[in-house]
Amino acid sequence: MKPTQLVLATFNKGKSQEIKKLLKDSPLQIKDLTDFGPIPPVIEDGETFDENAYKKASFTARVLGLPALADDSGLVVPALDGAPGIFSARYAGENATDQQNCIKLLEQMKGVNDRKAFFVCVVSIAIPTGPALTYEAQCDGIITETPSGESGFGYDPIFFYPPENKTFANLSPDKKNEVSHRGKVFLEIQSEIDKILVWLEQNMPRQAIMEHSH
Repeated sequence: MKPTQLVLATFNKGKSQEIKKLLKDSPLQIKDLTDFGPIPPVIEDGETFDENAYKKASFTARVLGLPALADDSGLVVPALDGAPGIFSARYAGENATDQQNCIKLLEQMKGVNDRKAFFVCVVSIAIPTGPALTYEAQCDGIITETPSGESGFGYDPIFFYPPENKTFANLSPDKKNEVSHRGKVFLEIQSEIDKILVWLEQNMPRQAIMEHSH
């Protein structure tokens, strides 16, 4: 039987590469949305990371008829009442670049002493009929005064991680995957992959598995 396919509900190459790397030892055959024709965009109007992750995963699973994995992650800054939160990717506007988002956040943080922040990552693995598994993790750090580092994406250059004494953008990809919110979630998923496969086997409509197995 062919390996179970799992579709990552993302067009984001950086995210896709990171997740594929994190799950490289799993028996899943991992694809992302760039492997398929255009699919309608999912409206991310949930009020929490959980809701958005589930919406993306279940929508993608329904459209493609395959199990789908979505993560919704973002940066939470308590001093800014939890902003940027679920709006992390479009904090500085609808098509904001990572750099614009970082600049806006640093502006908002001018003169703020409490610079604690944490990244949250919620992953939802959904099947076309609706049910889903949910995993969640967070990683604590501090917002820097100025960006530092070239690696990573998103808010990595301004997220300082005290245990390593570096921003996420100054960590090697392997190190970041070990300690990051996303890394932690996928370590948990990796450790439960057998259970997840059993769950997919039991819950995926039989016919879909048959069709994809020749």
